[in-house]
Formats: sequence, C-alpha cells, structure tokens
Amino acid sequence: MARVAGLFSSRGYNIESLTVNEDPVDPTVSRIVLVTSGDEQILEQINKQLNKLVSVIKISDFNGVDILERELVMVRIAVDDRTRSELDGIVNAFRAHVVDIGPRQVTVEVTGDDDKIKAFIALVRPLGIKEVVRSGKVAMARAIQLNSDHRGRRESSQEKVQS
Repeated sequence: MARVAGLFSSRGYNIESLTVNEDPVDPTVSRIVLVTSGDEQILEQINKQLNKLVSVIKISDFNGVDILERELVMVRIAVDDRTRSELDGIVNAFRAHVVDIGPRQVTVEVTGDDDKIKAFIALVRPLGIKEVVRSGKVAMARAIQLNSDHRGRRESSQEKVQS
C-alpha cells in the first residue's frame, strides 16, 4: 500500500478514495480499491506505473464496467426537541441507522453509493452537521455485465490493485 500511495504522491496524481483489506484466500495479499480520476492518457499512465511495481499482482480498471460500489458514512447531527422527529423520518427514508444518541446530537450511519450519501447529507445539513466521517469507496464488478447501452454514467475511473 505504501508503494502505491507513494507512486501517486510522487507523480502528483490525486487519490479520491483508498480502502485496503486482506485477501480472504491469501492473507499475505492485500486488496486495494483506489478511486482516482483523469483523462485517458493520465489513467493509462497510472496503469503503466502501477504495473511496474513488483508487489502489484493484478490491476482491474473499472472504467466502463458495471460495478457495485458502496461507502459507509457516519454523520453527527445537532438535534433538539423540534428537529429530532424530522431526523428520524430522514433516517428511516434512507434506511440509515442511529449508532449514537446524545442529549443534543445524534450520530447516524449511512451506507450506499455516492448519490445516496450526497442526498442524505444535503437533507440533514439544515439541521446542523457537527461532523462527517467517510470510509472511502469499496467496489467490485457486477456478476453480469450488461452491454454498453445499459451502463450507468461513471464520473471517475476506479482502479482495483492487489499488492
């Protein structure tokens, strides 16, 4: 992971999200899901540079691939007697979970894609957000790939690196 992050840092590439976990089959291998963006030339250069790293086993570029992606976000929100029921309605609508309750604030856990996370944050912002913590995206290719006419819009390329 340090070599992958170092490569991005030394070349001035931006890492939008980075998550790492142990491979379930081989605990000596880490799976890295890295989200970055750039034009085709930059993304090709990133792929080439990553392939040069001795510790990289495989790179899967998810650009143009139907994927499942999720992110976990915890949001601490200010509440009072007037806004507590409004927050409960928003939490239920988003199938979120209250994970901590205090006298003047509630912490909510939301899991979903980027659009769901942005919509939740936009709705609770008027209540008073105290803190937001995001896990970073995790992603995998869908089991069945549809043809290109049915693919969703992708704003950023996603690199999955095993090292």
